[in-house]
Amino acid sequence: MGLRRTLIDVTPLRSAPPFRRLWIGQTLSAFGSQMTLVAVMFQVWQTTRSPTWAGGVGLAQAVPLIALGLFAGSLVDRVDRRAFYLLMTSGQAVCALLLALQGFLGHVCAAGVLGLVALQACFVAGGGPASRTFLPSLLPQRQLAAGLALGRIAFQGAMLLGPALGGLLVGGLGVGACYLIDALTFVAAFYGAFGLPRMNPGDEPVRPGLRGVLDGLAFLGRTPVIRGALLTDLAATVLSMPVSLFPLINAERFSGDPRTLGLFLTALAVGGVTASLFSGAFTRFPRPGLAMLGGSAVWGTALTLFGMAPGRWAGLAFLVIAGAADTVSVVSRSTVVQMRTPHELLGRVSAAEQIVGQAGPDLGNMRGGLVADASSGAAALVSGGLLCLGAVAVVAATTADLRGSFAPNSPRTASASP
Repeated sequence: MGLRRTLIDVTPLRSAPPFRRLWIGQTLSAFGSQMTLVAVMFQVWQTTRSPTWAGGVGLAQAVPLIALGLFAGSLVDRVDRRAFYLLMTSGQAVCALLLALQGFLGHVCAAGVLGLVALQACFVAGGGPASRTFLPSLLPQRQLAAGLALGRIAFQGAMLLGPALGGLLVGGLGVGACYLIDALTFVAAFYGAFGLPRMNPGDEPVRPGLRGVLDGLAFLGRTPVIRGALLTDLAATVLSMPVSLFPLINAERFSGDPRTLGLFLTALAVGGVTASLFSGAFTRFPRPGLAMLGGSAVWGTALTLFGMAPGRWAGLAFLVIAGAADTVSVVSRSTVVQMRTPHELLGRVSAAEQIVGQAGPDLGNMRGGLVADASSGAAALVSGGLLCLGAVAVVAATTADLRGSFAPNSPRTASASP
């Protein structure tokens, strides 16, 4: 019984058919998106032979999410969320078809490909916050953490296997076929979305435009639990994101062996998938805020030790631990946000969470590169890990509500209920 409670809780898939359909659709669509990322990177590189242009793929995805996210979140809180999600998904599917068309026809410049990627990211900026509002309507509160963990393992599975499958398709059938398969996976996304009930926003009217955005930001400012959760995530990513340092660490420590470089990313993914498979151990934990703080602290500690690890296998072991800690932190953070955000504000807060999740790693990779240029890869890793630990400690010390936040299915909450 003890081991069974540590395994991932699949109760939401059994008990909530709309959630099950949504999860299947989003999982298949995520695989298609990861395949398209490989195809875009390959096509841009083949066209330009420029690492700057290749790096522009990430920029084309990130800028629309950051620029439009809060306004999209405000709109999500004003309209039927299911209908809005269907509209955003349709836009993404059309962009995937356009990518497939140019892939088959050829002769499209790199700027045109990145323009389509950026246009698709505009629809993602709206669809992401909308989809994050669904779980409280589809699942009872006691199953929220389990539902989020299921979403996390689907995302990690797509991250782990999608690029490899995309590489095989691009090599065998070309970029056009890869884009087309991505477009076809949106059929699964529509399957999940059409099975959802109508989802109206809250009863409280939302002010349009910038005023609605400012109302959402004001809520974040006056709600220590949500603010602390997002600040903890920023501390873990902006201060200590390690991915940009992997090539330098590999050159400094392991003679630049490309096989070792690939293992770095695989180790993070293995840790994340393992933590998801055994997510019952923390999704059933009664204090998700404390679990999030602990996961972020372990992340910082593991990266610090990775920066000091003398051997390859010790370093990979620390990265596995870091990947597992990241999953604990992300799922627990989303649980806190879903639990403590009023229904009428969920779109705007979800948009802020999406921006933090997108911009934080990009800024963290930039920070790591700048520090490494001025010192070394090991110094950048160790300093980042220690800064993360310090920032998490400050958030924990100054946000008592976050440390003591109880999940709705915990004995403490049950005993307090009327």
